[in-house]
Amino acid sequence: MFGSQYASVVRAIGITIVALEIMPNHVHLFLGTDPDVSPTQVMHALKGFTSRVLRQEFSKLQTMPSLWTRNYWVSTAGNVSAEVI
Repeated sequence: MFGSQYASVVRAIGITIVALEIMPNHVHLFLGTDPDVSPTQVMHALKGFTSRVLRQEFSKLQTMPSLWTRNYWVSTAGNVSAEVI
């Protein structure tokens, strides 16, 4: 269920997930997007969606005031492949 919902969210804002690595305290995403989609739009959509889904699945998270911090780090890669990075 999570995978198909996630795919619809990333399609809706026009991004492609090239690689995903989940760490104990952070997530690495390598994304492809159109130049008119800002990093802020991407992060807002992804964090909002994952927060809703996780809170629905794990009731203990309902009591947390915020699931994700507002922080994120973004770097651009231009026309570089995942293998190069």
